[in-house]
Amino acid sequence: MRTNWTRRLLGAMSTVVLGVGALSPVARAATTTEATAAKAPATQAATTQAPATAEDDPFYAAPAGMADAKPGTVLRSRPVQLAAFSALPQKVSAWQLLYRTTGWDGSAQAMVTTVLLPAGRPAGDKRALLSYQVAQDSSTARCAPSKVLRQGAGLEGLINQAEILLVDAAAAKGWAVSIPDYEGPNGEFGAARQPGYAALDGVRAAQNFKPLGLDGARTPVGMWGYSGGSLATGWAAEMQPSYAPELNVKGVAAGGFATDLRAALEKINGGFAAGLIPSALPGIMHAFPKTGAVVNAALNAKGKQILAKAAGKCVTENVLSNPFLNVNDMTTRPLPQILDDPQVAADLKEAGLGQRTPAAPLYIYHAINDELIPVAGADKTVAGYCARGTSVTYERDMLSEHGSLAVTGAPAALHWLQNQIEGTPAPKGCRRADVVSTLATPEALQQFGALLLADLQALAGLPIGTSRW
Repeated sequence: MRTNWTRRLLGAMSTVVLGVGALSPVARAATTTEATAAKAPATQAATTQAPATAEDDPFYAAPAGMADAKPGTVLRSRPVQLAAFSALPQKVSAWQLLYRTTGWDGSAQAMVTTVLLPAGRPAGDKRALLSYQVAQDSSTARCAPSKVLRQGAGLEGLINQAEILLVDAAAAKGWAVSIPDYEGPNGEFGAARQPGYAALDGVRAAQNFKPLGLDGARTPVGMWGYSGGSLATGWAAEMQPSYAPELNVKGVAAGGFATDLRAALEKINGGFAAGLIPSALPGIMHAFPKTGAVVNAALNAKGKQILAKAAGKCVTENVLSNPFLNVNDMTTRPLPQILDDPQVAADLKEAGLGQRTPAAPLYIYHAINDELIPVAGADKTVAGYCARGTSVTYERDMLSEHGSLAVTGAPAALHWLQNQIEGTPAPKGCRRADVVSTLATPEALQQFGALLLADLQALAGLPIGTSRW
């Protein structure tokens, strides 16, 4: 009883902390936009009007000749005003970069990352760069971080808007941050490889963007994501040795580690967060057209209606609109039969992590009692990494649930990343520990206090990063 009560208390804490704000031609184009961006701080030049949808915004359109550019080339840039929960301006210098990357099928893609510099910190002071992957968990580019993190975006992207508080905590350490739209222009949640390419090329783009003043490929890089963001972060870790070996990745932190989409679908189905399924499933169908055909053939009229509606909405609305949804009520075949279809099974296996070996050290944190993403998937993936030589610090939290660990696990992740980036890395090898709470160490508690202070300053409209924590 006491354990259940404590988990509920931690869940309430997470709601309060994260929800407080809710009450060639290519080269010439890149040079021109970078020169323009460098003339004035982004916080002064950025527009504060509500952003256009991605479909209506020419900034997102791939320029002619884009496919001939190297991955990570900045194709276009503009200053933007970021805001917490749409309405509270964040005092950082921020830009959006359209850059060349690679899709899941190997094709050239143009994607956007949002990059920011701490306030009052001059470019070129050899700062580190954090690539932060949000838990977009939707199937439309309307919900990409480059849209929902801008001032005036509205609250449809509330869950991702809450993650700006973790970005603020990183910026308060003096780091630059890159937040890639890793699902791409088609909202391809669950795509294999593509999220990793997008995050890694977002790092390259940030390093190539002169106003950030980074030290090129020598820049110390950290990567971080939770839940759906951990899937993208895991892909970045797995693809980096072969796709971007020149990057100086010091460490990768992933929490609520989503490694097995089938296990997550089965766990979530029928539960309070079952709206995640229609939110993400259209994206999986985009990324895997043959699986999309199998699913389409199995949908009944109700299922088609639910997916059609959810495909254009962000995860917050989809979860609130579809509590306790059972996929069996949407289909003419039971969910296990659909998942056992050879094509679906093969595609979901391809979409999962653990089939490649990261080179960078990892910090993995996961709730033993996670009600959305079974801990068994993280256990298996970490064991495979360790067997193949990756250094992993793996902490399994006994008190937390999925939502609460997003908050209570963040300080330990930040502490680990800071040590990796600033020169006191964890020992090589693997360490697995079941802990009462990842928050229950002096270092994590100190980071928690610094995180809260940084976020309160950010929400109050004070400059972010003028003091280091």
